[in-house]
Amino acid sequence: MSESIQDGFLLIDKPAGITSHDVIDLLRRSSGIRRIGHAGTLDPFATGLLLVGVGKATKELSKFVGLDKVYEATFVLGASSSTDDPEGVITRTENWKIVIENTQKKIEQAMKELTGKIQQIPPTFSAIKIKGKKMYEAAREGKPLVAPPRTVTVYSFELIGSIGHIGTAPQGPISLRVRIHCGSGTYIRALARDLGAKLGVGGYVSHLRRTAIGSFTIDKAVLLSVLTRNDKLHS
Repeated sequence: MSESIQDGFLLIDKPAGITSHDVIDLLRRSSGIRRIGHAGTLDPFATGLLLVGVGKATKELSKFVGLDKVYEATFVLGASSSTDDPEGVITRTENWKIVIENTQKKIEQAMKELTGKIQQIPPTFSAIKIKGKKMYEAAREGKPLVAPPRTVTVYSFELIGSIGHIGTAPQGPISLRVRIHCGSGTYIRALARDLGAKLGVGGYVSHLRRTAIGSFTIDKAVLLSVLTRNDKLHS
């Protein structure tokens, strides 16, 4: 490896296309160290900060699981996804007039209504267990389960870019960039879904990047390819 892995904590910039567990497996194979774990997963399509413990530090990871998180994401309004992300079956809203009528003022008002302590239903494709069955396993078997709503905290939910239509069609889905500071257990996919539902147009998250976990920030993270000498990995 170009950089050695020792006992302690690592801030990894996870690339898209692999699971958080894949990151751990790559680090184990590259370092020869078996005792490696992480303090909170990222979906395969997502990128960004992954807090990793090595050796004795793995015993301390539970202290970091409940820290606040910050994400930057792209939401699509005017379409829905079976998984609430780009990996599912995408269905466009048929009534384009509803999409057009959702001005920035209406969108920001809906975002305010999803800020603070809110009730959130976890996505159908999630790792939550219901009666011993992981929800995503049941969904893949065609027998989706519905988790009860739970209280999560969204400290801030703001636009960070202009709102525009996807592609050249003026009546196509809307794309917007957002930044979210939230408490542990908040699903960004569910926020996109619920924002779309409030506006009556459907919604999902197309890109997601975690930029902070508590006081740990992405600018201090190292690319996974640097630690594993895997040139195929990208941030």
